Amino acid sequence: MLAKVLDSVERVLKQHCPIITNFYDPYHTGLIISMLERIPDLDFATFGGYDAAERVRTAIFPSYLDESEVDFRISLLAVEGNFKLVKVNHRDFLGSILGLGIKRELIGDLIVTEEGCQVAATEEVVAYLRANLTKVHKVKVEVREITPAELTLPDLKVKEINTTVASLRLDAIAAAGFGTSRSRIAREILSEKLSINWQSCSDVAAQLKAGDILSMRGRGRVEVAEVKGNTKSGRIGIVLKRYL
Repeated sequence: MLAKVLDSVERVLKQHCPIITNFYDPYHTGLIISMLERIPDLDFATFGGYDAAERVRTAIFPSYLDESEVDFRISLLAVEGNFKLVKVNHRDFLGSILGLGIKRELIGDLIVTEEGCQVAATEEVVAYLRANLTKVHKVKVEVREITPAELTLPDLKVKEINTTVASLRLDAIAAAGFGTSRSRIAREILSEKLSINWQSCSDVAAQLKAGDILSMRGRGRVEVAEVKGNTKSGRIGIVLKRYL
């Protein structure tokens, strides 16, 4: 991925025109940004179709250009059908899209709604999706382009957890954040079902710090919002934010 980005950097510097990457999650976007920050005469910006998007495209452009001049070439789509009697989720919609042979990097966030799902995608796959995405979980669907004003922004519920842990190990903090036992969360970690900053981790003893984000399939996300320090009993006070 970074090699492709470096190729794009060379093209930007030679041709003096913006280049847009595919969609990437926050972890991989962070790798891209950390590399671009060290290259002179370049500027960059990220966008995923709406301000709070998790998966974003990175625009790479000459430093003399303004971000407002850059087109991220993102289309917003609504995938709609009669889902009143059929329970579907994010995985069902994503599976149907990828089942058409579309690469994950060409698709941004998916927002599940009562009518179906709203999707951020690169412009080049829009026509293909509209023509070929006809069913999701055996329910007939129609795909249409929508404006940013029609987007249903995800309503995340945030639960703040003030607690103490014996250490800043992954298993200890994840157990407190997801509300389960350390032995059970350890099994989930060893099965690589839990990620730190969107990177899969199977090390139960991995050390965490403030700002780290844990995500687990089907369980949402937990942010290590604050590490307060040791209590009188020798435990460590922390503040967690769980996004449901």
